[in-house]
Amino acid sequence: MSDTAEKLRRALADTVGSAGWRTALEEVPRELFIGDAVLLGDAARGDPWTAARRTDMDEDEWLRLVYTDGTWVTQVDGVLAEQAADATTGSPSSSSTTPSLVVRMLEAAQIGEDDRVLEIGTGTGYSTALMCHRLDDKAVTSIEYDDAVAERARKAIAAAGYAPTLVVGDGLRGHPDGAPYDRLIGTCSVRTIPPAWMDQIRVGGTITTPTWGWMGGVAFAHLTLTGDGEASGRFLPDDLYFMRARSHMPPPRPPVRTGVGDARETRVDPAILDDEAALFVAQLAAPAAQRASAGDTTILLDVATGSRADTRPNPGGGWTVHQHGPLRLWDAVEDAILLWQDAGSPHQSAFGLTVTGDGQHVWLGEPGGLCWDLPA
Repeated sequence: MSDTAEKLRRALADTVGSAGWRTALEEVPRELFIGDAVLLGDAARGDPWTAARRTDMDEDEWLRLVYTDGTWVTQVDGVLAEQAADATTGSPSSSSTTPSLVVRMLEAAQIGEDDRVLEIGTGTGYSTALMCHRLDDKAVTSIEYDDAVAERARKAIAAAGYAPTLVVGDGLRGHPDGAPYDRLIGTCSVRTIPPAWMDQIRVGGTITTPTWGWMGGVAFAHLTLTGDGEASGRFLPDDLYFMRARSHMPPPRPPVRTGVGDARETRVDPAILDDEAALFVAQLAAPAAQRASAGDTTILLDVATGSRADTRPNPGGGWTVHQHGPLRLWDAVEDAILLWQDAGSPHQSAFGLTVTGDGQHVWLGEPGGLCWDLPA
C-alpha cells in the first residue's frame, strides 16, 4: 500500500470526516474506485471532455488528483473514461462524487451500526464501500442501472475486500428481495419518490434522496415512513444533489419561437429564477415545464401540452411576458413566487414533502398549509 495514498486518505478524513465515517475514509482506497482515468471538462462550458489518464502521470500526482475533495467524471454518454478518446463530447452519465458530499449524504440518512441500507445508484462503488466498512457487507444492497458502470464498480468493491449485494437494474424499482430496509439513500436525483421505495422500507425507516425537477430546481428530502403507509418530512438545509435518474429526465425540448401569444407586463423580475429557492418554487407551480434562455429572454416550455411563455425586458424598464397554449405557465410561476416572497423568501428547508397512496405533496411551513401537488 502506498505511503502517499495513506497520507492522502488521512488528510481527506481530517478535512471531511465525521465521528461515524472517519475510519472508513481513512481505510477505503478511493483510487480503486476512480479507476485509471477521469474526464475533465472545459472550464468555460464543460464540453469537450479531456481524458486525464493514470499512465500519463507519476503515481503521486495521480493520487493527489484522486484524493482531491472533488467530483471526477468517469463516464460521458455511456462511454467510460478509460475507453474515451482524449477529447470527447457529451453529458456526464457517471462520476465519483465529492467525498465531502458523500459523507454529508450518509450523515443525513442517519445510518446506524445495525441498519440495513438500500443504495440507489452504485456509481463507482465508493460510497457502497464506505458503508460496507462501517456496517457489514450483508447490511448493504446497492443497485446500478448501467451495466458497464455496475461491472466496473463490482470489480473495485471486490478489490477493496467487500462483498455487498450488488444488483444491476432500475433502482427506481428498488430490490424487494432484500426488503424491508431501515434506510434507503438515493445517490441519484429523482423527480418524485418512486412508489416501490415506499413498499420496501420498514415502518420508522427513512428515505433520503436529492430531488430535482425539469426546470432544474433542487431540494434534499429526508422522509420517515409511518404505519399508515405515508412518508413525510421536511427538506434538509443542505443544497445537495447528484446526477439525475435517467428515467426521470424530461422529454427532448424542441426549438421555441418566442414573442407568440397573449402579452402583458410581468409582476416579478424573471432574474429571480436564478435564485435556487425561487427556481424550486417556480417548478412547483409548473412541474412539467422546462426552462431555457436566449440572450436576455427567459423561456418556459411544457412539451406535452405545447404551452410556453417567454419574458423579455422592455426598453423603458420592466418586462413583458408572452404566453401561448392551454397552460398559462408564467401566471402560475408568478403566483407561486409572490406567495413565497410574502412568506419571507425562505430556503427549501422551509418546505416539506408528504407521500401517500393518493399522491405527493410539497407544503410550505407545516403539513396542511400552502401546498403543491407533484406530478404523478
